[in-house]
Amino acid sequence: MYDLCPHSRVRSSEHVTIPWCRRHQSSKLHRHINPLAKINLIPTKKLAVLSAAFCAAMLAFSPNAKALTFGDGNDLGQVLFGIPSGDQDRENYVNHLIAMAPGTNDSFSGQTFFRSSANPGPGFPNYPTAVFSHNGTPGDNSVDLGDGTLYSYLFAKYDGPNAGSEVWYVGGISGVITIPAFGLAGQNYGLSGWTLFGPGVPGVPDGGATVMLLGAALGALGMARRFLKS
Repeated sequence: MYDLCPHSRVRSSEHVTIPWCRRHQSSKLHRHINPLAKINLIPTKKLAVLSAAFCAAMLAFSPNAKALTFGDGNDLGQVLFGIPSGDQDRENYVNHLIAMAPGTNDSFSGQTFFRSSANPGPGFPNYPTAVFSHNGTPGDNSVDLGDGTLYSYLFAKYDGPNAGSEVWYVGGISGVITIPAFGLAGQNYGLSGWTLFGPGVPGVPDGGATVMLLGAALGALGMARRFLKS
């Protein structure tokens, strides 16, 4: 048998070499079916914009859980030293602290109170009266706040008479959060225990903020889509 290519006639029993016409046809075929020829690579700048928009959308839908720390936006202040520290004592301490104007200090029931400048939630003077709910496991710095509607205040006591107590506003914060295992700020005393207080917040927590985040995320995705098409 003979090869059908007009540029070469090599018997099948002989050593076969690929004639030039076949090599030429093969290279043309590969050029036609090359899958990379029709792929449009996204420029680096456009890819960065798309990534930022995706991150914004993920943040908008991320669970409302975080770690509280000393001096953050939810920190209402300190009680020194928070002893005695029974349930009713702690409730009294929290109610006195939230009745103080931000940035002030005071003495009450043998304690010294330092109200931070933070004014989260309803803000001074609109804080609801604290109502004891329950105590956490001693030494455990994880706190389950549920769906964000159950609690308003978190009281944490550090190492008996050697440190003091910190109070945070937790209304509208959901999920399992953490608080510092050692304190107070600048100190290294272990966490003795914590207490949660109601009355909590009504309805869906932070509904307005959630809608704003959702709108911002959708807007970012829309801008990214238009930019990628340009």
